[in-house]
Amino acid sequence: MSATVIEIDPPRVRTTSRWSRLWAYPSLTIGVALFIVILLAIFVVPLFLSYGPDSLDLTSILKPPFSAHHLLGTDELGRDELTRLLYAGRTDLKVGVLAVIFPFCFGTAVGTLAGFYGGKLDWIVMRIVDVLVAFPFYVLVIGLVFVVGAGTRGIYIAFGIADWVIYARTVRATTLVVREAEYVAAARVGGLSDLRILIRHVLPNTITQAIVYSMTDIVLVIIAVVTLGYLGLGVQPPTPDWGAMIYDGQNFITSNWELSTLPGIAVAITALSLSLIGDGLADLLRPR
Repeated sequence: MSATVIEIDPPRVRTTSRWSRLWAYPSLTIGVALFIVILLAIFVVPLFLSYGPDSLDLTSILKPPFSAHHLLGTDELGRDELTRLLYAGRTDLKVGVLAVIFPFCFGTAVGTLAGFYGGKLDWIVMRIVDVLVAFPFYVLVIGLVFVVGAGTRGIYIAFGIADWVIYARTVRATTLVVREAEYVAAARVGGLSDLRILIRHVLPNTITQAIVYSMTDIVLVIIAVVTLGYLGLGVQPPTPDWGAMIYDGQNFITSNWELSTLPGIAVAITALSLSLIGDGLADLLRPR
């Protein structure tokens, strides 16, 4: 007589009613709306502009905002400031999102396995985490980029090495609680494999913390990319970058303040939108 395997689904947050009440979370609503405006600005508006990000006009150097043919003026090489500002947004946002993908996936997987199995695996993972966390995050990233090499490749490698530890530590802490839940014990008694328990019962109840943190992490990465660009270690010319624009414009801060100020405002608005999305997701996905 074959034994019947009974699988008990873990308790999950009811997402249907939460998504239907999306407008009840103002932080998420405002953040998503602001982020959509940013995406439309950096991807759609350049289609209607007459200048490229590297188009030089040596007869229109350092034009002030609202001058003829240049809404936000021009820089020291006669390049249209609005065009470069929007294209720089494309660059920094793309790098910020792509640089988070590997740490998110790897850190979540490592944290889940370490928390679920414990023992030597957990000890090894946490010792590695302790070593990396001992270094200031931005100092570690800058040092890694300096060693690996400037540019987007160096940025991706640096964040891949330094950024996964936060996800691993966060998910591990949640997994330690979830693995002791009754539905996990029932799944083990029912004869389910560890892989199925992890994918079906543990991960859906722990990954939300990583998703929420990823919004904040993108902000941290964008700020780091801008900082690296300011130091000359980030996105390399001629590709426009907010950090490089801030650095290039600081020499003209008294006469053309907008060259450094506008990229800084763009960074602040982008960071604000992502932070609001992160706060809203935390409220939306919080178990009740």
